[in-house]
Amino acid sequence: MVSGWHHHGDFETSIYVLSGAVRMEFGPGGSEILETGPGDFLFVPRAAIHRESNPSGIEAEIIVTRSGTGEPVVNVDGPEPG
Repeated sequence: MVSGWHHHGDFETSIYVLSGAVRMEFGPGGSEILETGPGDFLFVPRAAIHRESNPSGIEAEIIVTRSGTGEPVVNVDGPEPG
């Protein structure tokens, strides 16, 4: 599974990984990569363009919380060029 490129507008997002793995791509040209596993937390700042995937064969179970207002998901063509 790989999501499309998107951001969460004025929402800050916190993610806790219960099982499986989550790979987050972000930054200029999508060049920054963060890989997480069970017990890890991820923080996604407001308006941060990113996409996530599950690079493992194990189903990812996560807990997601968001704080903010407006549209919770804004799809975009991709990250800013690198």
